[in-house]
Amino acid sequence: MTQRPLFKRHLLQATLLLVLGVVWLPSQAAQDCAVILMHGKWGGPKSPYLKVLADKIAPTCKVELRDMPWSRIRNYDQTYENALQDLGQAVKKYRADGYKKVFIAGQSFGANAAMAYQAYIGDADGIIALSPGHAPQYMYTSGITQQAISDARQAVASGSPGKTINMTDFNQGQRKDFQIRADVLMSYFEPDGLGNMARTAAEFKRPAPFLWVIGTHDILYREGKGYAFDKVPKLPSNKYLVINANHATAPEVASDEVVAWVKEVLR
Repeated sequence: MTQRPLFKRHLLQATLLLVLGVVWLPSQAAQDCAVILMHGKWGGPKSPYLKVLADKIAPTCKVELRDMPWSRIRNYDQTYENALQDLGQAVKKYRADGYKKVFIAGQSFGANAAMAYQAYIGDADGIIALSPGHAPQYMYTSGITQQAISDARQAVASGSPGKTINMTDFNQGQRKDFQIRADVLMSYFEPDGLGNMARTAAEFKRPAPFLWVIGTHDILYREGKGYAFDKVPKLPSNKYLVINANHATAPEVASDEVVAWVKEVLR
């Protein structure tokens, strides 16, 4: 009998929330982790390659799909450093909102950015690199970007970082011509810059659980662990996950294992 007034009060509170258009959930369902998930080169936040994974992560952590500067619409409209600083502001906002763990994740160029983030900012609670891509050192040595890099260096050195440079980008065997600022070009395409994953892996500002997902049909698979994975700070939770997939399908094929890894890190 003594519990009946308490039950009525909770029922009234729930009814008021519904009337106000608020969905009441038990406190146990509250999420305290977030995953910022970035698309690949020339993609976008609605990339079909990320949908399955994003949907599977969502019951465990809040998922944010961002439109990054290398999308098909933005065409490198800000430097890599500025893009990473924007990510840092998002991480700070999540922490201010009470999220205890913030993971930085991405596919292809997005994976590159997740690693660059930990080298440049360094405050992520976990890094997820799915089908890591963008290899400025290869693009330079193969001659694809040599002239553009030379032109950009000259422009920056002469005090004209905003000068427009013609360049050819490369993505999974496809080429695309762009006109971008000299300083922006250098930030993404300098062979030893932030886009070089072998460099950023070795320069993580603080250790963080690291997941590398690579398909057996991905060109980077042949490089093995030594390319970048073995260079990050060693933690028991680090995982080098090989799956039967290509560059595009790896996030979906590995989605269950990625979610299981996130849950393990949270524990």
